[in-house]
Amino acid sequence: MKTSKYFLIILIFLSLSHCATGPTMGGLFTSITFPGQINAENNVKVTKTAKGCQYSILGLVGFGNAGAGSIASENGIIKIATIDHSSLSVLGLTFRNYCTIVSGEQK
Repeated sequence: MKTSKYFLIILIFLSLSHCATGPTMGGLFTSITFPGQINAENNVKVTKTAKGCQYSILGLVGFGNAGAGSIASENGIIKIATIDHSSLSVLGLTFRNYCTIVSGEQK
């Protein structure tokens, strides 16, 4: 009985810890922006920056689009210079979002 209580406590702890992508996490609130990929040739002028996000509510409902290719095409970016990311989390699984920030050359 005692072992099953410890197992249950560990299971609850692991299921309540959130797994948003990013270098640091906070249990109550997290808001971070972190670098992603860059164009290695570094020959693209940054004339436009666009952002796309995906959201999760209570870990039950998820929606949005954070794909770099679709963000670029929807916003008229033809050459990508950088792809950065941001993450926001409120009370663990209550509300989370993950955003991709694309910068590059516009049509």
